Order: sequence, then structure tokens, then C-alpha cells
Amino acid sequence: MIIARDIKDIRDAITGSCVTIGNFDGVHKGHQKLIQLACSRARRCDLTSVVVTFDPHPLRVLRPDTALPFITLTEQKLELLSQYGPQACLLLNFDMDMARLSPADFVKRYLVDGLKMREMIIGYDYHLGKGRAGNFETLTALGREHGFTVDRLDPVSIDGAVVSSTRIRDLVQAGSVWQACPLLGRFYQVKGEVVHGMNRGGRLLGFPTANLKLVDELFPKPGVYAIWVETGDEVFMGVANIGKNPTFENDALSVEAHLLDFEGDLYGRDIRVHFVQRIRDERKFGSLDELKDRIRKDSELGRQILAQPEAAIRLTQPDFEAP
Repeated sequence: MIIARDIKDIRDAITGSCVTIGNFDGVHKGHQKLIQLACSRARRCDLTSVVVTFDPHPLRVLRPDTALPFITLTEQKLELLSQYGPQACLLLNFDMDMARLSPADFVKRYLVDGLKMREMIIGYDYHLGKGRAGNFETLTALGREHGFTVDRLDPVSIDGAVVSSTRIRDLVQAGSVWQACPLLGRFYQVKGEVVHGMNRGGRLLGFPTANLKLVDELFPKPGVYAIWVETGDEVFMGVANIGKNPTFENDALSVEAHLLDFEGDLYGRDIRVHFVQRIRDERKFGSLDELKDRIRKDSELGRQILAQPEAAIRLTQPDFEAP
């Protein structure tokens, strides 16, 4: 997937495109179907499939005081988008100048003149332009003027409810990572560099942990989780504690992962933690021996959970579904 941050970097390489546009926070099952439909339509019509998205997220500009944590930061979002087959991604810098563009101006400047758009695929609730005035009807009228068609994807529902970034965010923050998995098509994950922590896991407790330098915005509810840990080309079972380690009276949020059946040094390396299932709440223990005994039990529970077929990690490129 070619990534362009300026329309000038991609304009001359495209003779006609099928475009899907959105914020794609989480790149969830609804987003995946949208991208797959755009790619399928592009192949059928001999067009270039293009995903258009924004950095920063428009809410960061329009409502900077919002505390809403995003499911995927830009780097991970681009990585996930590429897995679903688009040939190009136009990552536009969203600022107040762009926010003031009318739907007609945005479509003409970026999509028609820039990407030579012939087909447009949008989500059922997508709006663009100043005041969110660019709805399906408005875009369809612009299509008649500029020579492109607009198709709208129906909502994608799982377990009787529409898949949405808001629903996924609520599940993750509630610790319901297992329930979030079908909506994402993967386990919820965070990525970070392993840094030196308080050096208590191996030295005091006999359970060495990888302490993540926190970069992501959205974290599951504090507690202990069964996890997969991806490091380089290897994947390990593990358990992670998210929280403030009340036994040691910490103040800062931390993510500490204990890798099962692993020996080695991870300091300075990036690892990816896939949260599979919540095991228990974080709690304060009366002694180190009590804590060590609980960690042993957590590790065994984690191993049992991860041994189940439905807990298998999804690392391969996803299969494409025929639209």
C-alpha cells in the first residue's frame, strides 16, 4: 500500500480511483467490509483502490478538550488498513482550514481533481465537510455533477448490535476484551518498547516481566489478563497486569507482561501485546508470598485459556470476503 501525505505526491500516479473515506478508528469489522468492497469494485472497474483518512483525528482539532482515547494511533491504523488490500492511502493533515471546507470544495479538490475519483464507497453514517453537511444525498448530487457514483454500505451487526468504534472502546475500557474480539476481527492489542521498571518481577517475585513504555491511548480496565505476546517472529503465551500495583503502592499506570516459557532479554525491543481474556481484578496482597502464589495461579489460568482453539492468535493476513 502506497502512503501519501499530500495529494501532490499521488495525483500524477492515478488515472481513476475508487475511494473510501473515513476516520477508521480501530479498523473494525465494519471498516474492513467497507475497504474490501472498495477494493473489489476497483478491481472490477480497473481503478486504483484508495483509502482516505486523517491525521490527527478530526476530533482532536474540532474538540481538543475531549478525553476520548482512540483505539488505534496512526501508525497502527495504517498497518491494519494495508492488510485489507487497498493500493493507496491518502493520509491528510486535518486542521481548521480543512474543517472549514464545504463538501463540494473538499470533494473537488482532493477526490475529483486529486484522485480522479470515479466511484465512492462510504459507511452508512458517514458525513464530510463543514458542518458534516456531506451526507449520502449531498455526495450523490456531487457525483452527478462530477461524474462519479456513490455507494453506501449498510451497518455491520454482530450479536444483534451495530459494530462501531464507540462500542469497541466501551468494551475494552470495561475489560471485556474477549467480547471486543469479534467486532475487531482480532484481539485488542497495544505495542510498546520494553523499558526498565521497578525490577521487582524477577528479583522479588521470581516472575520476570516486560514493562511497556506506554504509547497507546486506550487500555483495558485494570486487572490481570491472558495475553499473547508478539516479539519479532515469535509469539509467546503470557499474563499481563494493567494497573498501579497496589501491593507496592505505585501511582502510575503500568502494563507488565510475564511471558510463559520465555528466557531472554527484551529490553529496548518493541513487543505487541494481544489481550485475550480478563482473569481477575487488580488487588492488594498482604504479603509477597501471597502475591507470588496468586501469580502462579494466574499463569496457569492464562495457559489454560490460551490453549483453547478459539483463543488462537490471528497474525496472518485476513481472508477477503466477496462483497
